[in-house]
Amino acid sequence: MNRLRAGIDGARAALGLLTIVPAGSAPVHGTALRGAPAWFPVVGGLVGAAAAGVLVLVEPLLGSAYATALALTASAIASGALHHDGLADSADGLGARGGGPERRLAAMRDPGIGAYGALALIAFALLSLLALAQLAPAKAFAAIVTGHVLGRWSTLPQLAWLAAAREGGLGASFGASSAAVLTGSGIATVIALAACGIAPAAAALAGAALAAAAVAAIAAWSVGGRTGDTLGASVLVTEVVVYSVLAAYWAA
Repeated sequence: MNRLRAGIDGARAALGLLTIVPAGSAPVHGTALRGAPAWFPVVGGLVGAAAAGVLVLVEPLLGSAYATALALTASAIASGALHHDGLADSADGLGARGGGPERRLAAMRDPGIGAYGALALIAFALLSLLALAQLAPAKAFAAIVTGHVLGRWSTLPQLAWLAAAREGGLGASFGASSAAVLTGSGIATVIALAACGIAPAAAALAGAALAAAAVAAIAAWSVGGRTGDTLGASVLVTEVVVYSVLAAYWAA
């Protein structure tokens, strides 16, 4: 019974953390947050399916480019733009000159968006749009779901094996156990295989692993560990890599 309760609390915490969907009246913290990471790929799949559904519904009426842009917008709204904020802040931190990690962390805490952050968001939107818009609706649906699942999965290595860069904040509020990484990885793999098939899923998984490792390495080098912003950046960087890999695979 305790395990069932812990699983429900973890799922609720993941849903409340990664989306704007109300996750119940009880506060989300402590044990519930520690159980949340294993559910991240599932929540990503739900958000991705909703966004992809928008694309499939709109594409016959307004074409693939408009439908893809609307799907990406729907995804951003559903996630409360949490990951977009992280990507922008991380880019601004990398662009900060002088002062080392503390200067970069200060730039990341600034509530405004600088030039590097704006460029990062524009690059994500354009690259995602161009990759997905060239696919048939069924393939685009699979790519969006897979990108969302693997994007959320990409945070698990940081949460498990990268120390928090500073006290306080989302990045330091919880982590992921090795069991959560294994569980989340298994779930993400199964969903990717179901959505794309064996060979495309393998390519997407390889791309996601490289993207997650690259963002984690940059976070460790630039600010000395993970923050909520580096987690958000990992989600969107991995998403766009997965979209690009699948578009290239299916176009070949």
